[in-house]
Amino acid sequence: MKPMSNKRFVLAAAVSAALASASSQAADQSTLTPVVNAGQQTLQFDWPAIRVGTAEYEDGPTGVTVIHFPKRALGAVDVRGGGPGTVNTDYLRLGYDTPELDAVVFSGGSWYGLESITAVGTALKDDGVRSGDWTNLALSVGAIIYDLGDRRLNEIYPDKRLAQAALRADRPGIFPLGSHGAGRFAKTGGLFGCNAFSGQGAAFRQTGEVKIAAFVVVNALGVVTRRDGRVAACYGDTHWSKDLRATDLLASYPDSRKPGTTVPASNEGKRNTTVSLIVTNQKLNPAELQRLATHVHSSMSRAITPFATEFDGDVLYAVSTGELDPAKSPGLPNIDLDVEGAELMWDAILASVPAQPGFPHVPREVELSGSALQEYTGEYTFSQFARLRITTEHNKLFAQATGPRTVYGIGQSAPTELQALSPTDFTVVGRYPLVLHFEAPGKLVINPGDWQQMATK
Repeated sequence: MKPMSNKRFVLAAAVSAALASASSQAADQSTLTPVVNAGQQTLQFDWPAIRVGTAEYEDGPTGVTVIHFPKRALGAVDVRGGGPGTVNTDYLRLGYDTPELDAVVFSGGSWYGLESITAVGTALKDDGVRSGDWTNLALSVGAIIYDLGDRRLNEIYPDKRLAQAALRADRPGIFPLGSHGAGRFAKTGGLFGCNAFSGQGAAFRQTGEVKIAAFVVVNALGVVTRRDGRVAACYGDTHWSKDLRATDLLASYPDSRKPGTTVPASNEGKRNTTVSLIVTNQKLNPAELQRLATHVHSSMSRAITPFATEFDGDVLYAVSTGELDPAKSPGLPNIDLDVEGAELMWDAILASVPAQPGFPHVPREVELSGSALQEYTGEYTFSQFARLRITTEHNKLFAQATGPRTVYGIGQSAPTELQALSPTDFTVVGRYPLVLHFEAPGKLVINPGDWQQMATK
């Protein structure tokens, strides 16, 4: 064996050191605490055959949603859009008529979140619910949304530990709405520059003995559209009227995109997805279940405008728990089941929209202490990707991004002046709400609340 040349040795050592440095800077997810079943607004429904568990890492924030079928169920899948990320969906396409499905899992974290889906299956085995026997293998399927990149100031993702916490905390008949579970940092309307906060939604209906439930995580490139045609959430009142309608956006497209909003190249823009699930207790064969999936998924173009673009990875699962056999008890004609399921999914999409943060009111004058401002100065680290340097001059605060990425509206090229809202709160006036809250010595919170990002110096 030839000895390594000095040049190659130095290069290898440099690469090794760089990798070690990057590893040491990466977030240690083992220190994060799962928060299970969070949320005050919930859909409550009577259906013991469905159990729901959610878990979140507030440090992300990001999360996972598990819909568990303790007695197993029959599943089908319909995939649309140009950027899906799924696990075990091909098995559902084979059309077997044996109920084998244990859980449908939705996760943030893009492809890194796919770990959550398989983790639910291994948790069922570890907990003794399933085994290694071929007839008793745990089948968990699922899909992911993209909630990384410039949306967050870190790259924390839903992992095995978070997904298993969600499964083990599952409960019947309660589904958290809005910015929780897999919808923890979802957004909509990026095509038009809206970038409104989104989340997860659900709806339930019972007609006679037939039960139908719809669950969805909306992270769409398009906008959520109400039944009267109005856009449910969009920033930009200065560009559009408050009575913004989806038909107006489409009629004037592409001019309806906000100034500065560009469509990414095909290989760069797959950052949006709507993942959904429609469930009925009516027994269906594989062909009937597939038709339900196709019908409901197609109908979602009414509620999301546009839907299933090349930049979305839309996936819908259809599930039958099989508790109600139409041959023995009155059910619904399949066409009625399809139509009701489609209307219910629209309800679920509307239920996913959380209350949007308002633009802060900047008072004329705020009394500021020079010594307090001096305490705020320093460099704050959100992650290895995002840092913010706070400086003071002439009794004013300034912020400048010093890491590889911008910090929302604050760039790296020059300091940005912060407008005082109070002695502890500051803002950058712009198209989107941006609040910097100095919570304690050495601690900075951007956008306090559901979508907050925290840093220390």
